[in-house]
Amino acid sequence: MSERFFALVPAAGSGSRAGQPIPKQYVELAGRSLIAHTLAALAAVPELAQTLVVLAPEDARFAAAVPGFAGWSARCGGATRAASVRAGLQALRERGAGEQDWVLVHDAARCLLRPEWVQGLIEACRADAVGGLLAQPVADTLKRADAQGRVQHTQDRRELWAAQTPQMFRLGLLAHALDAAGEAVTDEASAIEQLGLAPRLVRAPLDNFKLTLPEDFALAELILRSRQA
Repeated sequence: MSERFFALVPAAGSGSRAGQPIPKQYVELAGRSLIAHTLAALAAVPELAQTLVVLAPEDARFAAAVPGFAGWSARCGGATRAASVRAGLQALRERGAGEQDWVLVHDAARCLLRPEWVQGLIEACRADAVGGLLAQPVADTLKRADAQGRVQHTQDRRELWAAQTPQMFRLGLLAHALDAAGEAVTDEASAIEQLGLAPRLVRAPLDNFKLTLPEDFALAELILRSRQA
């Protein structure tokens, strides 16, 4: 059987920093929920065999937020991102995904994703021995601060990138990396790096930002509405 590509979207978190009255993935932007925008972009990627959304066990909003969703969902989300992704990988196995199939883990809160960015990641990494991730070279001058909020020194940014998603690795390798890394890792590439491997960085636009703070939602709304015009 030839290798396949699956998207995995962890969506079990509450998004407490977003300052929203409901989990941020269900906030409405430009006429539909944030997660609906995310899943629509993934659905438009022809290389993806299927998308699995990992939900909290008590989630009662998803069906109404994404009416007609044709992908898979599993109420197996954990207390951390790593736990949710690990559970999602097992759910993919149970649905027939193999250890050599590629899994593209994408943040539900990166709702400005474009299908062509995902296709670019797949083309850049499908022949790679490790896998890779979308990322953006850091443009700002970076300062390292002390405990009092004063500058300790300026960080050389020439080799620094801001990690984005999707992050694309083979199912078996990613599962092994997450098991070895534990719960502290904040993205899949970090777990892969702890195995001594070097994921490939694939440049993506700044638009692919993660909605985290209240002001991010207003900006995302403007971008989404501009695309609809």
